[in-house]
Amino acid sequence: MRQIGHFIDGKAAAGGSGRSGDVFNPNTGEVQAKVAFASKAEVERAIASAEAAQPAWAATNPQRRARVLLRFLELAQKEANELAQLLSSEHGKTIADSKGDIQRGLEVVEFACGIPHLLKGEFSESAGPGIDLFSLRQPLGVVAGITPFNFPAMIPMWKFAPALACGNAFVLKPSERDPSVPMRLAELLIEAGLPAGVLNVVNGDKEAVDALLTDARVKAIGFVGSSAIAEYIYTTGCAHGKRVQCFGGAKNHMVVMPDADMDQAVDALIGAGYGSGGERCMAVSVAVPVGKKTADVLMDKLIPRVESLKIGPSTDTQADYGPLVTKMHLDKVRTYVDLGIKEGAKLRVDGRNFKLQGYENGFFMGGCLFDDVQPHMRIYKEEIFGPVLSVVRAEDYEEALRLPSEHEYGNGVAIFTRDGDTARDFTSRVNVGMVGVNFAIPVPLAYYTFGGWKRSGFGDLNQHGPDAVRFYTKTKTVTSRWPSGRKEGADFVIPTMK
Repeated sequence: MRQIGHFIDGKAAAGGSGRSGDVFNPNTGEVQAKVAFASKAEVERAIASAEAAQPAWAATNPQRRARVLLRFLELAQKEANELAQLLSSEHGKTIADSKGDIQRGLEVVEFACGIPHLLKGEFSESAGPGIDLFSLRQPLGVVAGITPFNFPAMIPMWKFAPALACGNAFVLKPSERDPSVPMRLAELLIEAGLPAGVLNVVNGDKEAVDALLTDARVKAIGFVGSSAIAEYIYTTGCAHGKRVQCFGGAKNHMVVMPDADMDQAVDALIGAGYGSGGERCMAVSVAVPVGKKTADVLMDKLIPRVESLKIGPSTDTQADYGPLVTKMHLDKVRTYVDLGIKEGAKLRVDGRNFKLQGYENGFFMGGCLFDDVQPHMRIYKEEIFGPVLSVVRAEDYEEALRLPSEHEYGNGVAIFTRDGDTARDFTSRVNVGMVGVNFAIPVPLAYYTFGGWKRSGFGDLNQHGPDAVRFYTKTKTVTSRWPSGRKEGADFVIPTMK
């Protein structure tokens, strides 16, 4: 049985707590590895390693730090196929989807390679008589990231790439469900020239998380996961004086207007709703057709498409999506479908009992499609995180606009229409953080910022883009004067520009 430990001070470290968790092969249901759960002492050792390495790394000029990331980028791209296979074997998403996971992470690494420009401060000559003003961006010190199972390559890179580029040392606590890719990324960073201790990886559960949250040496924490845990990490981290950036759950809507290209809208719903088995924070889980005719046409087109979804093992190049990550999560998603039926929603396609020949013990589930879902139902209110699409019929545009705007989550939303006025009004008025127009998964590119509103996001600064540089640095402002002669006497009046 493969044993997965930690990565501390530039090398693999066996777990010493005596506690561990199972890492499954979702295709077969078999346990393929054991991952060690770090004790508080092991987390403290990783933090100490980061603290010792950080000053020298911060003193390394930004261009040289960028060169390490460029070399890492090259190594990761060369190993992309192997990384994708490793990722799929623990998560269950298809190889093609895993490659997308890795690529979206590497795009943030590419962005972070521009750190010499991004760290430039401001300068004002002669802001006062003989006085110059300038600002500096300096690293925070030791920072940490707690990342989810659904993007085991992308989210760690979204966190550590800008943090390292800014001169911080980083402690990563990845998901214990699929820890192997983050461990391999740490090895590649060392191979790329990152000094030992600048990036450490500790695997574990709440004990490891709490150790990071309460240790005074950790100056900032980034998190992606459920809203309940995001709120816990945000409040606990802030209470311990840390800068905290947390991203939680989602219930992403896609509004379909009567004038939309219906075939395009259906293609978008199928891909965004069922890709990766719905295990994406940006998955579309609610379709909102406007008007009865639109809803009827949409359902007529959706039903056969959902029924014909090809579900297969993650290695199947023809599969639309693979298994869910664990049996526990599969059972949770099935329970939500049961609940939806009890609540009165119409289950038009039922994928609960899907079995794949030869993989009967795998964590597979067919696509499910609900119609006539109402806003009071739990299947509408709560994040399901599985291959379940709910159709909520809206009588008119204003009702369709209200649904995502009034939902407690505000991560992503999309509208499909051919009318520019409608699209412009929607993007302006909808109370959601990321908006797509005829684009179902509006994840911004790396040089823009990613983040949701309401209970989808806790904290003032978002992921990647300029916000990442702001989050991982502190601004120092210097007021400088070099007088040619000494002025006699003290000045007891506060300086002004009068």
